[in-house]
Amino acid sequence: MEKAAKEAEKLRKIQEEADRKAERKAAREAEKEAKKEAARQKAEKKKAASRRKTHPISAAKKCSTGNAAVHKGRDAEKAKKVKEKQISAQQSIPYREMAKDGICRVQDKYYSKTIRFYDINYQLAQNEDKNAIFENWCDFLNYFDSTIHFQLSFVNHHSNMKEFESIIQIKPQNDDFDDVRMEYAQMLKNQLAKGNNGLVRTKYITFGIEADNIREAKPKLERIEADILNNFKVLGVSAYPLNGEERLQVLYETFNPEEKTPFKFSYDNVLRTGMGTKDFIAPTSFVFKNGKDFQMGDTLGAASYLQILAPELTDKMLAEFLDMDRNLMVNLHIQSLDQMKAIKLVKSKVTDINRMKIEEQKKAVRSGYDMDIIPSDLNTYGGEAKRLLEDLQSRNERMFLVTVLFLNVP
Repeated sequence: MEKAAKEAEKLRKIQEEADRKAERKAAREAEKEAKKEAARQKAEKKKAASRRKTHPISAAKKCSTGNAAVHKGRDAEKAKKVKEKQISAQQSIPYREMAKDGICRVQDKYYSKTIRFYDINYQLAQNEDKNAIFENWCDFLNYFDSTIHFQLSFVNHHSNMKEFESIIQIKPQNDDFDDVRMEYAQMLKNQLAKGNNGLVRTKYITFGIEADNIREAKPKLERIEADILNNFKVLGVSAYPLNGEERLQVLYETFNPEEKTPFKFSYDNVLRTGMGTKDFIAPTSFVFKNGKDFQMGDTLGAASYLQILAPELTDKMLAEFLDMDRNLMVNLHIQSLDQMKAIKLVKSKVTDINRMKIEEQKKAVRSGYDMDIIPSDLNTYGGEAKRLLEDLQSRNERMFLVTVLFLNVP
């Protein structure tokens, strides 16, 4: 055993000596390489110094020319960015083409149409009639699947009072009843003066689909249009589709609320003048300084986003907004979710709520109070989520993502 230990110790010493020799050799090689590199750098510095001494003027010229080129490039880049930001009023209107039949190519592969519809007497109806109307309205909304994007627009805008006066004007007939006609016409004028101050309320539904081209989009849009008109008929609502000129008039009145000149447009003028449809509806300018306020021509306006955190909404909410005596546009952007995606989304929310409940119960146990006492919001949201999941799974209901926008133009 002692002999083996001595042999091992001897081998270890020999190995250590070999390692030290290798390290010394590597250090000498590294020192040589460092000296060579220092000599090379010193020679390059001498060459550079000799060049500067020989051609001082040319070197200065090259330096100044290079700096000028750099500054010029930066200025050109800044000017390009500013030019890209400064787009025209026509370019700010987000659609590509408006066809004569009312089909609008909003984006390369997105097409839309618009239908105008009128009121029904819902608020004064009996409760049974209200329930029937509401059920039919739910069926109307459930028609839209995830492939159809649609938007409900409710527009309050001031119209020209002279147009109203010309409509209610009764011409004399040169008979014994002219006095009655004059009295009745005056009564209508008085009612008009006391009424809505020339405020016109219009309602539209705009629906759109994705398609590769207009040939593919047109039959789909016409089929959806026919179905929507039939659903409105079931509701007892009058409705009709807008053609291209009527849709452009709606846009003109939206972009130019203070303009007294009536909208004049013809597709023949587009062909004759070479102008685009946007040239007939665009205001003089758009100014967007921040995310809320904006300016269209001489008109100032503001757009507001409404976030509703209530489990239930009264059926009078929208009517109360529209009863305001001012220029106002309310847009409801509605997108139906695919049924499987909607169920998956609600299930994930239910799981999140259950996990939050467990965390609250653990806190309660650690703090020494009853674990059944949890925040009331969790109970409320949990119950609502479970009822929504049940409606989606058993009652064939749809889930919609809704964004409400208010456009206020004083």
